Amino acid sequence: MKKKYAAIAILGLMTVLSGCASWIDRGESITAVGSSALQPLVETAAESFQTANPGRFINVQGGGSGTGLSQVQSGAVQIGNSDVFAEEKSGIDASKLISHQVAVVGITPIVNKEVGLTDITMEDLRRVFIGEVTNWSEIGGNDLKVVLLNRANGSGTRNTFERWVLDGATAKQSQEQDSSGMVRQIVADTPGAISYVAFSYVNDEVLTLKIDGVEPIDDNVRTNQWVIWSYEHMYTKGEPTGLTKDFIDYILSEDVQENIVGKLGYISISSMQVQRDWEGNLLP
Repeated sequence: MKKKYAAIAILGLMTVLSGCASWIDRGESITAVGSSALQPLVETAAESFQTANPGRFINVQGGGSGTGLSQVQSGAVQIGNSDVFAEEKSGIDASKLISHQVAVVGITPIVNKEVGLTDITMEDLRRVFIGEVTNWSEIGGNDLKVVLLNRANGSGTRNTFERWVLDGATAKQSQEQDSSGMVRQIVADTPGAISYVAFSYVNDEVLTLKIDGVEPIDDNVRTNQWVIWSYEHMYTKGEPTGLTKDFIDYILSEDVQENIVGKLGYISISSMQVQRDWEGNLLP
């Protein structure tokens, strides 16, 4: 009798596994990897999509834009999430990838609440990150040592921040973190700390800084008054099909763009009043 039940159990397990395999074979399970700045939007959209489409699964992982681009280029995943254009990353053949711009994200410097500043010039911000300013009192803040925190190499958030703030200079070597959420937590807990995150990661545990009097808010990104922003790309290797296409179409749908994108701290593509190319030039 025990052997009979064991045989039935094994048969049932094989049926389940066979069913899972058939979902994958039919393209009912895909993976999206990359930008941690885009991750909250993709995760939220995936949950909503899966609720509306039982049996269709979206696996979402972080790892940074460089990881997303390299993984989708190699064919290891179906979607590579990136804060930067593929053309900006060495080792990536942009001609083989297709960009689906699903949102825009502003990136802002954040500081610990004890720093004593709410506004900073772009030049002083650059000097902080290249190590010329070592105490906040040097630029009008409290007498606290500057504690720099960077995102890891390969991060699209770091790439965008350094492109617009450092203007070709090299950042001072400092502690690095892979996760935007961890960056925010360390800044919140460390007197004198400064780093940068996407608007979508800002909360009341840290302070954002104005730059030359300009606030890090969506309206200023839309008009390019706040220049530290980037497109959020979902890259595919060639034209997407099946579940991959359906999911990207879902994120670009009016429902998601109007009801989810803004609530999570992103800016919808359709609301932008300016456009930039991969070299940072404003398009006519």
